[in-house]
Amino acid sequence: MTSRFTELAVDCHDPEALAAFWCEVLDFKVIDRSEEIVEIGSWEPTVEDIRARQMPPTLCFTLVPEGKTVKNRLHIDVSPIDGSTEDEVTRLLGLGATKVDVGQGPGRSWVVMADPEGNEFCVLRTLAP
Repeated sequence: MTSRFTELAVDCHDPEALAAFWCEVLDFKVIDRSEEIVEIGSWEPTVEDIRARQMPPTLCFTLVPEGKTVKNRLHIDVSPIDGSTEDEVTRLLGLGATKVDVGQGPGRSWVVMADPEGNEFCVLRTLAP
């Protein structure tokens, strides 16, 4: 018996807006939505695909009443594929992300940012040729 990592849930105040932000960041699309949850992904999961092999997880943005109060214990890392890390940081700032200091210190090879609702994520080294 085994399990698969199928979704990462992100609590938020505005699932539609946060899903739209992350769709732009990751080039994902909305694959399911309800009144309180918007799910995005790079593919549309089927039970058969999930059972056959480990597939990339989707992101589910879930409406919650409370706000974020502390640094995330779990966060997303992204790696640019078409340009430099600096170019990607500039693009993400234009989408509504902000740079944040979580005590990472100077001289790191990654940039810590926050999405429009304050969830931290890191922009890692570029994978561009």
